[in-house]
Amino acid sequence: MQIKNRQQLLTIITVAAVGLLALDRIVSPPLVRLWNDRAARIRILRQDVKDGDSLQKSKVYIRGLWARMQAGTLTNNTTQAEQQLFNGLNRWSQMSGVSLNSVTPQWKQGTDSTYKTLECRVDAIGDIQRLSEFLYDLEKDPMALKLESVEMSSRDNTGMQIALGLQISGLVLTPKETTAAR
Repeated sequence: MQIKNRQQLLTIITVAAVGLLALDRIVSPPLVRLWNDRAARIRILRQDVKDGDSLQKSKVYIRGLWARMQAGTLTNNTTQAEQQLFNGLNRWSQMSGVSLNSVTPQWKQGTDSTYKTLECRVDAIGDIQRLSEFLYDLEKDPMALKLESVEMSSRDNTGMQIALGLQISGLVLTPKETTAAR
């Protein structure tokens, strides 16, 4: 009788070992992967909450910054927007002593209907110091302009007169169409 009990015990141990091995090889990997994915998702959500809290704390600053940016954009009226840009160019050229030769504006519609740009080719002449001052004044002005390209070339043998070619674009935010409240 002792041998039979031993066989039953060994059979039970063998079945238990095979069951544990199957559990380790078949059931455990998907559960571990699920657990790791869940832990990664929790880390991402915690970071999102932290970022959201940070944004909420700096809401006033961000809104003020956005308001200043919007105030610097050109007006939505094309004639007035061109006039704003021309006035700025004249002001910067007078402050720096640069001579403007030509200003060629061209309108471009943005990829969506929320903005358009006034692209402008500007040709000016002056010495390096005056041109530097002109570029500095253009860049520090709150008007929403982007300096796309700069070309400089000498106009005389001594290099005292330099021709400056600029490609600039001004931002115009177009108001969103609102639907009537129901």
